[in-house]
Amino acid sequence: MELNRSQLAGRQRIVGATVLAVGLVFVIRLFQMQVTTHEYKDRAERLTEEQEVLQPPRGLCLDRNGELWVSNVPSYDLMVVPRKLADVDTNALAMLLKVEREDLDRRLSKARRYSRYKASPLLRQLNAKEYAALSAELWNYPGLSIRTKPVRENVHGIASQIMGEYREVDRQDMNKDARYRLGDYKGKSGLEGLHENDLRGIPGLRHHLVDVRNNVRSTLSELDSMPQPGADLTLTLDAELQRYAEQLMEGKRGAVVAIEPATGEILAFVSAPSYNGNLLTGTSRGAAYDSLAKHPWKPLYNRAVRGTYRPGSIFKMVQGLIGLQQGVISPRTHIVCNRDVIGCHGAHTQDDLRRAIVHSCNPYFYDVMRRMVNQHPKLDKFDNARLGMGWWTNRIKDFGFGSNLGGHVPGTRAGLVPDSTYYNNIYGRRHWTFRTIYSISIGEGELLTTPMHMANLAAIMANRGWYMEPHLVRDIGGKGKPEELQQRREVGVDEHHFEPVLDAMQRVIEDRSGTGRMAYTRGITTCGKTGTVQNPGRADHSVFMAFAPREEPQIALSVYVENAGAGGEWAAPIAGLLVEQYLQGDIQTRERESKILGATYPLDPDFEPDTPAQ
Repeated sequence: MELNRSQLAGRQRIVGATVLAVGLVFVIRLFQMQVTTHEYKDRAERLTEEQEVLQPPRGLCLDRNGELWVSNVPSYDLMVVPRKLADVDTNALAMLLKVEREDLDRRLSKARRYSRYKASPLLRQLNAKEYAALSAELWNYPGLSIRTKPVRENVHGIASQIMGEYREVDRQDMNKDARYRLGDYKGKSGLEGLHENDLRGIPGLRHHLVDVRNNVRSTLSELDSMPQPGADLTLTLDAELQRYAEQLMEGKRGAVVAIEPATGEILAFVSAPSYNGNLLTGTSRGAAYDSLAKHPWKPLYNRAVRGTYRPGSIFKMVQGLIGLQQGVISPRTHIVCNRDVIGCHGAHTQDDLRRAIVHSCNPYFYDVMRRMVNQHPKLDKFDNARLGMGWWTNRIKDFGFGSNLGGHVPGTRAGLVPDSTYYNNIYGRRHWTFRTIYSISIGEGELLTTPMHMANLAAIMANRGWYMEPHLVRDIGGKGKPEELQQRREVGVDEHHFEPVLDAMQRVIEDRSGTGRMAYTRGITTCGKTGTVQNPGRADHSVFMAFAPREEPQIALSVYVENAGAGGEWAAPIAGLLVEQYLQGDIQTRERESKILGATYPLDPDFEPDTPAQ
């Protein structure tokens, strides 16, 4: 019996010692957790910390003269915390918000799925007027609040196709770039997209401590990082010239591109019909976008760099220059206007190069290209054409055709310069000769360019044999123009070969019978060339290319007016007015201006627009 009591007492001591040891371990561990290490303290704080992203001011866009073009203006997102809006009269709320009851229910359901305790957007991008109408009633709805967020405003609503869109990121944007979060905005197209990294700036952070219901309890100001503003862009565009060009192109389809020849800086960039880019912000963005997308003239389509057209008679000058450089013709070379090989117009019979350009003689430039392509008389006609076309294609590409001209303008298409491989694929190897493809000799057939390419050609003519790659940005953040925007390209034609061609271009405008007479401006020596571009099944396109003045040129431009007929009737007077406005700052030829401004669509009251030129 005594042995059993002794054993029991020993066991009690062991149990007591064990309990004491375990308690001591817990005390020591708690001491370590609370005093000697911050691991669990930090973990607890992280569980209750919330990061507030402080968006930086987005960089502004200015024109070449410092005039504000694109700025930031406040917009207002209506935020909702669903748990605080449980007993609301949704019918009254729908009337206040001017939305359908079903739409409101759908929005509230989406917010609940996101979180019952965290605020999420109910309506986005309210403007100041819409916000003012709501603000007086918000006190009746404790679950609603306003979050201010900047959006972009195109001050004059111009050049919208090239400025591009600034809108909310999607899942694809967030997957590509971890810097973006749900609800962020970014440049999605145009210059806004191309220079997103420059304009965006660097966001800041502010940390808050929140409770389990997401209520802010304190702000950890010592952890803040301040946002860094985005860089301002100074554009090459001239706002006054841009506004005037868009005004002249109202009611028409086509494009205008104007370039400063010495620098490659784009002065005006118009795709018509244009639209006010501010329509694609705010609560009505969806409806506005649908309306523009369904418009039969496709205003969202950027014709200046995406629309591809045959160059027409303008291309004859390129043929003449390459022929002069190659030595197959001289300025005094006369060629019979043989209309049996290709049709022509006018009363001329046997022109030299200057008169052939003025008269736009098709047989002349047919024969010039034939001489360049058929360079291998000892070969049969198929190999002769194949090898000649290979050489000819490379010379044409030296002028920037068939390329994106450096890729500095968003969306620029290369167009098409057909080569031997192209024709082999169409007709089969050894199944075509020059006589099969001769229409490209006068800028027709398979040859395709954009208005940007033709404005660049005008700059080449102005510079007598070289061009700077066209671009739209003059300065980024006060650091000047990036080096990659200052690329000079030579076309491989000696400067002296340009003089007879420029003589002809001047006569096109100054001769009383010249096809470009409608571009004439007293006091300005302008050189230009008209084009009437074939458009099977519809009226021809009116095309004109020019630069001015002849010595020390300041502007080179191309004008395309779709389905408007001869180049001298519509494109030439528009170009003349733009040259006059840019060089003189005023318009003296008011009668010509009135005719252009008074035209809705040039010509056919029964005209039905087709799809954009491809």
